[in-house]
Amino acid sequence: MPERATPRVVAYVPDLMDRSKVAAAAPGARFVAGPADLADAAPEADIVVVDAGRPGVLDAVRGIGARTVAFARHTDVDTIAAFREAGCDVVVRSQFFLHLEEYLR
Repeated sequence: MPERATPRVVAYVPDLMDRSKVAAAAPGARFVAGPADLADAAPEADIVVVDAGRPGVLDAVRGIGARTVAFARHTDVDTIAAFREAGCDVVVRSQFFLHLEEYLR
């Protein structure tokens, strides 16, 4: 059976610790410098990963054609609801990093 291709990941994850975890789980992931860069990078992605707690991210993910996974603190219920309404898969931050490889498939 042929091996499944590795998904192309584009991410806006400014925190260096979080970024290193994403990079380890998705070698070759492309990290963008800011939310405005997501629109240009998203067409080449199978999965877009964003830190939902960062300013400007919600507006940037609206209309992105790729599957978008946002992670947020469990206490940010309004943020979680807004990203779900925008069509994103939203995962509580602790669960996202615990099961990171699964979310990037």
